[in-house]
Amino acid sequence: MSLEDLAQRAGIPVKALSHIEATNVSPSLGLLWKIAAGLGVAFADLLGRGGSAITVQRRADARVLRSEDGFLESRPLVTAGESRWVEAYELSLAAGASHTSEPHPTGTQEIVVVLGGALSIRIDSEVHELLVGDSISFKADLPHAYKNPGALPGRYHDIIVYAY
Repeated sequence: MSLEDLAQRAGIPVKALSHIEATNVSPSLGLLWKIAAGLGVAFADLLGRGGSAITVQRRADARVLRSEDGFLESRPLVTAGESRWVEAYELSLAAGASHTSEPHPTGTQEIVVVLGGALSIRIDSEVHELLVGDSISFKADLPHAYKNPGALPGRYHDIIVYAY
């Protein structure tokens, strides 16, 4: 696949891909998600490695990804690439902040559990308000956005299940 093809599929400028390929810049969390969607692969496949029968993910060893604005942090709960079908993350969202996610590949499901704070999540045009202990499962191939309506940082577990 050419850079032009990937740029078109991912909805990002060719120049941005060229800079990433040349390692001139570190891509943002949002850009990595777009590239994964454009390639039609799980997000973890971009960061992963081959798996073994047993892996241990140490919190200190996890590569934390941050959104461009720095308000969202995503820490993998399992080693990237261990499963082609499921990814698990701990998300932290600053008080009052929001983050829009690109739709995932067709058939992808997402489960979000509120561990601390609150969460207002928009899926397509529907908004759901969640509190500590609440969870939501939804079709993640739709446009969706997370918002922390509270005065304290929010913490969430995010499980992404791919259809392949």
